[in-house]
Amino acid sequence: MNKGLYILLIAILMVSCSDFQKTFRSEDTAAKFKMGTELFEAGKYSKAHRMFNQILPKYRGKPQAEKLTFMHAMSSYKMKDYYFASYHFDKFTDVYPQSEKAEEAAFLSAKGYYYNSPVYSKEQKETVEAIEKLQLFVNQYPNSQYLEEANKLVRELDFKLEKKAFEIAKQYDLIRDYKASVKSFNNFLFDFPGSSLREEALYYRLHAEYNLALLSVDSLKENRLNIAVNYYKAFVKAYPNSEFLEEASQWNKTLNEELEKFKTKI
Repeated sequence: MNKGLYILLIAILMVSCSDFQKTFRSEDTAAKFKMGTELFEAGKYSKAHRMFNQILPKYRGKPQAEKLTFMHAMSSYKMKDYYFASYHFDKFTDVYPQSEKAEEAAFLSAKGYYYNSPVYSKEQKETVEAIEKLQLFVNQYPNSQYLEEANKLVRELDFKLEKKAFEIAKQYDLIRDYKASVKSFNNFLFDFPGSSLREEALYYRLHAEYNLALLSVDSLKENRLNIAVNYYKAFVKAYPNSEFLEEASQWNKTLNEELEKFKTKI
């Protein structure tokens, strides 16, 4: 029984493959459109995409072109070929701005850019492009059914940029380039004032300025000590119950002891 069913399924599959190859090699564009649509609706996006690739130029300017163009882009999206999908969704919205599928195409194009965004440790050119694309969608469709998801994706991408900037500044601290670390953390705090990493950024900025001050020559030391003390005050004011408070307070004590030495010289 099971063996017979298995043989039947194999036979159906072979016939199906044979039908695909026969239609694929034919010159009948209408048959290709019909089979491509059936494959698309059955979730067989790779085969549908191959069929659509053949006939898309031949339907340009025809009534079926709108549906075909959308299915062609969507099949790429479903195959996770997001660069190709975004490119063709963009073409769709340019050619058919009044289409009932225009909003969906615009969103999926932007979402394709989101999927192409790399991990935070890599160059973030695609992340910036994705944010711009999603923001453009939000501005164009402020009442969209996809609005909540679009905003969520923007927040995720924004955090990736935050994490990238934070880790660069932290890396400077780890390699003891304290001046570069302080500058990078100041830029981070200015660029991302509401970041969830703000507490750590203030802490590491203080750590970098603390070390920079202690290692400075006398002509620069007093000023840097005062800057570090001010960074400590800003940190404590913002996060009075921080898990880093004990260590930061110890640094502040050392900073004030060093400043006292300058007072005794006067």
